Amino acid sequence: MSRIGKMPISLANGVQIAVDKANVVTVKGPKGELKQALDPDITISVEDGVMTVQRPTEQKRHKALHGLYRALLNNMVQGVTQGFKKQLELVGVGYRASVVRGQILELLLGYSHPIYFIVPKEVKVTTISEKGKDPMVILESNDKQLLGQVAAKIRTYRKPEPYKGKGIKYTGEILRRKAGKSAGKGGKK
Repeated sequence: MSRIGKMPISLANGVQIAVDKANVVTVKGPKGELKQALDPDITISVEDGVMTVQRPTEQKRHKALHGLYRALLNNMVQGVTQGFKKQLELVGVGYRASVVRGQILELLLGYSHPIYFIVPKEVKVTTISEKGKDPMVILESNDKQLLGQVAAKIRTYRKPEPYKGKGIKYTGEILRRKAGKSAGKGGKK
């Protein structure tokens, strides 16, 4: 058995699970509704507030799908109950972020022009700019996959560089720093 796949998923109060004939699972909760299409071989059962995922055989493909779909369904249940949050820090002189007209994020990252990023409506975006601290972009959503994809896309506009650490990084991310040039090596005497 897959160690992840065989673990049961406990459902909180207010979470409803529905599976249709095309094997599409719909999870509804206080923070919204999410859908996920499953492989036709994978089956789901809900009993006494606990959801389990089963596979038909011990084939390598079924084993892989078993753990995958269990993890995706667990993220969906967690998303509609608690939600997910990612924080990005903008490290660099003059780096700023602001929300313009709803879901448009304006980024000033040291280029000759501002970057405008349209955030999907499923993701809530806010910015924090305090004096003396690095500006932050906070993304919140009930869909973990979409949230990670949006955060990764924003990060690609200016990845942290290894010498000074300037760029967009996740809060709590540890960067490998490199030493710069050292003076006094070689040269004329």
